[in-house]
Amino acid sequence: MQTKRRVPKKSEPQGNGLERLIELQALMQMQITKADERMARWDERMARSDERFAKLEQELTERFARIDERFARIDERFAHIEQVLGSVVRMIEALPDAVREKIGFATVKP
Repeated sequence: MQTKRRVPKKSEPQGNGLERLIELQALMQMQITKADERMARWDERMARSDERFAKLEQELTERFARIDERFARIDERFAHIEQVLGSVVRMIEALPDAVREKIGFATVKP
């Protein structure tokens, strides 16, 4: 019985296996080149993202420093306001006795 030889399709390379290996190696090299290009673009995008992130981080640091300075000034102002209000409250509390004394009705303290 005679075996039938398989006829290669038009899309299949004809010749020995070495030619096929060379073709596959060239195809693989193209794929590697494309992957390298994609990786290079990815690296560029990441570098730009890192730059933007560093810039945003610097801006936030500066803004928080300004906010901290403002709050420190606000705290100082509130402390001064509380001090003034304390003085005003003491004067108002002493006002009835001062008025009585001024008009001649001094109260006797126990």
